[in-house]
Amino acid sequence: MFLSFSPAISKDALTEISQEVRRWRLHRRIGSTFAELAKMINPILAGWMHYYGRFYRSALYPLLMRINAYLVRWIRDKYKRLRRRRKAFECMQGIAVRHPRMFTHWTWVTAASLV
Repeated sequence: MFLSFSPAISKDALTEISQEVRRWRLHRRIGSTFAELAKMINPILAGWMHYYGRFYRSALYPLLMRINAYLVRWIRDKYKRLRRRRKAFECMQGIAVRHPRMFTHWTWVTAASLV
């Protein structure tokens, strides 16, 4: 009998991590700078990426794209001139091009889920 096994992140672990990311409330930290946000979340993201992304990296992509979506939302709330979703997304893409290692997860995913 053959039983398949996928060494990817489990649904329960992904749910737990998603709840943790929501608890950060990144979009509400408009008093912080982009660098301060990076300093706060990079060690946590690096740990998740090394542990859960070891064998099946692409299973984490939706989560990392959701974090980028929270960063876009933070940009929209912080800067009045970037209230439009497209402008905020382009701003984040520009920052990702100029500083590709600012956030740990940008080495894997630089797009955001704009849903």
